[in-house]
Amino acid sequence: MIPPQEASARRREIEDKLKQEEETLSFIRDSLEKSDQLTKNMVSILSSFESRLMKLENSIIPVHKQTENLQRLQENVEKTLSCLDHVISYYHVASDTEKIIREGPTGRLEEYLGSMAKIQKAVEYFQDNSPDSPELNKVKLLFERGKESLESEFRSLMTRHSKVVSPVLILDLISGDDELDVSEDVVLEHLPESVLQDVIRISRWLVEYGHNQDFMNVYYQIRSSQLDRSIKGLKEHFRKCSSSSGVPYSPAIPNKRKDTPTKKPVKRPGTIRKAQNLLKQYSQHGLDGKKGGSNLIPLEGHEHDFRVKHLPEALNDKHRLLAGRDDTLDVETDAYIHCVSAFVRLAQSEYQLLTDVIPEHHQKKTFDSLIQDALDGLILEGDNIVCAARKAIMRHDFPTVLTVFPILRHLKQTKPEFDQVLQGTAASTKNKLPSLITSMETIGAKALEDFADNIKNDPDKEYNMPKDGTVHELTSNAILFLQQLLDFQETAGAMLASQETSSSATSHSSVVSRRLLSTYICKVLGNLQLNLLSKSKVYEDPALSAIFLHNNYNYILKSLEKSELIQLVAVTQKTAERSYREHIEQQIQTYQRSWVKVTDYITEKNLPVFQPGVKLRDKERQMIKERFKGFNDGLEELCKIQKAWAIPDTEQRDKIRQAQKNVVKETYGAFLHRYGGVPFTKNPEKYIKYRVEQVGDMIDRLFDTSA
Repeated sequence: MIPPQEASARRREIEDKLKQEEETLSFIRDSLEKSDQLTKNMVSILSSFESRLMKLENSIIPVHKQTENLQRLQENVEKTLSCLDHVISYYHVASDTEKIIREGPTGRLEEYLGSMAKIQKAVEYFQDNSPDSPELNKVKLLFERGKESLESEFRSLMTRHSKVVSPVLILDLISGDDELDVSEDVVLEHLPESVLQDVIRISRWLVEYGHNQDFMNVYYQIRSSQLDRSIKGLKEHFRKCSSSSGVPYSPAIPNKRKDTPTKKPVKRPGTIRKAQNLLKQYSQHGLDGKKGGSNLIPLEGHEHDFRVKHLPEALNDKHRLLAGRDDTLDVETDAYIHCVSAFVRLAQSEYQLLTDVIPEHHQKKTFDSLIQDALDGLILEGDNIVCAARKAIMRHDFPTVLTVFPILRHLKQTKPEFDQVLQGTAASTKNKLPSLITSMETIGAKALEDFADNIKNDPDKEYNMPKDGTVHELTSNAILFLQQLLDFQETAGAMLASQETSSSATSHSSVVSRRLLSTYICKVLGNLQLNLLSKSKVYEDPALSAIFLHNNYNYILKSLEKSELIQLVAVTQKTAERSYREHIEQQIQTYQRSWVKVTDYITEKNLPVFQPGVKLRDKERQMIKERFKGFNDGLEELCKIQKAWAIPDTEQRDKIRQAQKNVVKETYGAFLHRYGGVPFTKNPEKYIKYRVEQVGDMIDRLFDTSA
């Protein structure tokens, strides 16, 4: 049971809380009454505001509509006035622009094109709105006159500012010097930049507004003429420089000139000078440094002094395979090679210029027309070279045919660039270079075949043979021709391969071409060897015949070893070097047999045997006299004859002399030792004419016409 004190305290606590709750309830009632009063006041205010807004709207809306109508009327009036001004302006276009059109666009193209735009718009307006108006005819005539002036200005700008590219600039473009420290590409400026921009603007206007394509014909005709004249000028430059100095102009100029591009030149085209240096050297100077010398070219840097004696003039005319070549051929060949490269570079530059001036869908056709004259000139000249080579083959003038080789090589090297330049041109244009290459390959293969046949069939004529048994002109010419081919191995091999019909010729072309060239060289050497054997029979003296064959075989072998020919020969004939050495040794042995008739007199056989102190019989004395006399006469005769013979190779000459000297001195020394003190005559000096050393000295003077 709760104690009374706790119950009383709890009741008081509850009464206090009830009193607080009653006070809170009274506050809430007062707040609600105030809120209701405020709400009534706000509703009254809003109702009054709404009433006033309705009154204002009813007053303003009519005013606004009236103002809007007035503004619309004002705008219509302004637009009408503007349209009237615009229409009236078309009627003034002719008078406003006539003076400008009459004076032409020169010097003020921007203003002129602006006037043409006004005339164009006037024409369009009258055509759409007043086709029967006389104003239409007036602006049409003015437009046509302006278009004609623009066409005339285009032609004038192209004519006045299109200049022939100088040979110096072309050579700078196609040639290079590694010492020049430049890194950019050469860019030719065919037209000044300001002129080019005017030309471009006129061409675009003529296409877009003038609907005219005649200017494209004007463009290609003018640029075609400049391209053709530039290439012809380069060719003429070669002729002039070569005739005055003997060496074409070198484009590598250290000092920068105003008209010379200073950017990086492209790779220089190949020339034939390296391949023909030996030929020109010897056609101008003989072995002794005198003009008009033999046709034989000494091996550069080799100690062997090969010599060929002069031949009769009539024979030189017939057999000059590689001698007497006119330097003009070198100039023409170099010029043609450079012109081919110049065409590629200039055509590339022309196409870059053309893309700025001519609309894209007309560029290929215009470019095709532009390059035709220059390209046809190159192809025609190439055809003339082929024709000249064909005629040269008929008269066995093979030096002229050699011009085909460097040209063909360069054409093949340049063909990828040619093909790139001619992309998009007509098929007939693209096929011109391949056709020329095929023609040159065919005529080159024909030349190689005929040369080999000519070596084989060269006639054996007495007056054609060197009297001293030295190297024959045919040998020197054949070797020189083969040496020339070394600089054109791929070209010559391709010529031979082009005539092959087997499937193997189309695969592994480089290997096949090298094998074909090796086979050809072996064929020429084989034909030469057969011909030399036949020619050697012209000599009545077998010893001289042997010396002749020895000299020729030795010259062939040394020439093969000195150059890369021996490696080419070895591709198909491994034992060629050994075979030539055997032939050389065989001829030496044949020659040595010529001394047998001399040494036979003093050999042991058939000589009298006597005892010391025993008087010789008359028959024995006579026999000894005959042996001495036979030896003396034979020695003198052989030395006299063979002194006039020649062995140009110093090493071989000394070797043959020494071998013969050893044999003769040994035999004569033994004979002299045995019979020199025998009293076989009262006049021993009559029979014992030479000491052993003197005999050796006489043999040492063999093959020496200067002794």
